[in-house]
Amino acid sequence: MAAGLFVLVVLVTLGITFWAGRRGHAAEDFYAGGRGFSPLQNGFAISGDYMSAASFLGVTGLIALYGYDGLLYTIGFLVAWLIVLMLVAELVRNCGRYTMADVLSLRMRRRPVRAAAGVASIVVSLFYLLGQMVGAGTLVSLLLHLHSPAARAWSIVAVGVLMVIYVTVGGMRATTWIQIVKCVLLMGGTILLTVLVLLRFHGDVGSLMRAAASGSGQGNAYLVPGLRFGHTLTDQLDFVSLGLALVLGTGGLPHILARFYTVPTARAARRSAMWAIGLVGCFYLMTIVLGLGAAALIGAPALRAANEAGNTAVPQLADSLGGTILFALTSAVAFATILAVVAGLTMASSTSFAHDLWARAFRHPDEEPPTERQEVVVARIAAVVIGAIAIVLSLYAQKLNVALLVGIAFAVAASANLPALLFNLFWRRFTTRGAAWAIWGGLVPALVLVVFSPVVSGTAAAIFPGAHFDWFPLQNPGLVSVPCGFLCGWLGTVTSRERAEPDAYAELEVRSLTGAGAV
Repeated sequence: MAAGLFVLVVLVTLGITFWAGRRGHAAEDFYAGGRGFSPLQNGFAISGDYMSAASFLGVTGLIALYGYDGLLYTIGFLVAWLIVLMLVAELVRNCGRYTMADVLSLRMRRRPVRAAAGVASIVVSLFYLLGQMVGAGTLVSLLLHLHSPAARAWSIVAVGVLMVIYVTVGGMRATTWIQIVKCVLLMGGTILLTVLVLLRFHGDVGSLMRAAASGSGQGNAYLVPGLRFGHTLTDQLDFVSLGLALVLGTGGLPHILARFYTVPTARAARRSAMWAIGLVGCFYLMTIVLGLGAAALIGAPALRAANEAGNTAVPQLADSLGGTILFALTSAVAFATILAVVAGLTMASSTSFAHDLWARAFRHPDEEPPTERQEVVVARIAAVVIGAIAIVLSLYAQKLNVALLVGIAFAVAASANLPALLFNLFWRRFTTRGAAWAIWGGLVPALVLVVFSPVVSGTAAAIFPGAHFDWFPLQNPGLVSVPCGFLCGWLGTVTSRERAEPDAYAELEVRSLTGAGAV
């Protein structure tokens, strides 16, 4: 049954891909799905893109293992959408065409900012992809009882091949419809599990919390702050760093920004964000119930025995509530979740390479620009290469919690992309040097700190557990790298000999607020 449902999910998504691939071949169809999606459709697609394996598998597992401290992820993921709604969605839709670099280059010299923004978008997407691929390997090995390292590796390769097919054949149109279908499945499955958990405890949330505390093995410490982030000053700083990254990172995620270009108007982009807030909010409230239910009904020892990072909490909970049928259905929904998100991430990164780097940043100003057809061909080739890189990197990150990996992606996005984006939209004096410094000044420290953090070496769950070069004590670099991004953006602007053109900023301001001249 499990294998059959997996095959069904794959066949349905491939059917959508080939159907969508025949409906348009222009660059606008490939990059933005023809800009023909309604706010409701795009709201479901945004939610499908955002509610990833990190949410369904990783966050639920963290709540099950660490109780109160696991809630930080749900709060951070949700609060971030207020920033997206108020500061990003409508303005980005008005100012850009396909990517964040389009927004920056509207008033900046194009080559430096496109080079920096394109590289940053690809790096963020790769970190996010790692989390999804790790979740895929864990899920398939659990579902099909294939626990050898080779079986997990082949699971990751299979997901990587599928995501390349989705992007190269169907482009953004196929990716959007896959995300819509996935969102409906995920919300339906999550609602079903939540209702079953609450029915098991007769609707008494207090009884559920007490049972979860007992099952965690930590007693009342499970229900108060400190189980994961409160033992030392370093843990508390890690808590602040993670919260900062989650709240600020969403506004800089390239695959989320790209979704606002698939609707026809800025008003539709704003309404899409409002639909996404409602769907995401309901989903994260339900993950709290699922995490508590897993701790109460399965227990932390059994959860850790199946997967040390807690990534299998939801499938195990489904098995205890409804047996094999519900276990298979839930795992198939989780697999659809992974496929949809990896497709969106691959789409965003391949677009950044083809549209920003290859077609503009890497070309001499006097060189003839490529045609749209050439851009699309390069984007498809880039999707294959990026997919291969993600597969290789994921093979070394199997021990890490998927929510931890995605938290790092949020930190890089908040450090590199968001400072440049906000300065560009709201600071009249902002210059090309400031934009480039903001991106590189946030991206490089974030990557360096991750490499020298406990995520990569020094702990049993690290990528290289036998090595010890973890001189940076925090697992998430956001506390240091986010201020670096803003500081470098300011410093690059005030030290630049170039002066911002008032007319260029006035044009951007009018366009961002009114939509005049928007694509």
